[in-house]
Amino acid sequence: MKRRPRIAVFASGLGSNFQALVDAFQAEPARYECDIALLVCDKPQAYAVKRAEAAGVPAACFTPKAYSSREQYEEAVLLKLREERIDWIVLAGYMRLVTPVLLRAYGGRILNIHPSLLPAFPGLNAVKQAFDYGVRVTGVTVHLVDEGMDTGAILAQRVVFVEEHDTVETLTARIHAAEHELYPAAVADVVAGRLSPSRA
Repeated sequence: MKRRPRIAVFASGLGSNFQALVDAFQAEPARYECDIALLVCDKPQAYAVKRAEAAGVPAACFTPKAYSSREQYEEAVLLKLREERIDWIVLAGYMRLVTPVLLRAYGGRILNIHPSLLPAFPGLNAVKQAFDYGVRVTGVTVHLVDEGMDTGAILAQRVVFVEEHDTVETLTARIHAAEHELYPAAVADVVAGRLSPSRA
């Protein structure tokens, strides 16, 4: 029997995208053909850790300040990923740039979701950036991770329209809802080989 690919989700905060992934994968394991085997968190007090405990997903917490460099921190993370036989990394509100340590080990197998239609509005506060700019259409993007800031190859996108009476808060809520729908399906399709940048 073929081994199901094992995913590590990286999160830093509330973990709502982690929860959406877990809920989808646990509700329909046959559809998703892969398993969330680990949560990696760089903030041990983050609510994402509590979500992992409730879902029965092992959590590995690392405190970056305990390491002398970003690379040394990621070497420790990589050791854990290898120990858990992780095949794919899925970033879900992980607020750290990935270094070449993980990129070399998992090149082409690190995914991220960003709350804009990349390449527009990369980086932090993307929803507010788009709202302040006055766009009528924004959305979410699933992309591969490279050494840049939200510059990796685009895998999937979903449009979210900016409505007349929107605020940053109401727009953010709808973008989060779109993320929670798009990300599990996109992750499953990429891991299964049904979706790649050339066919996106």
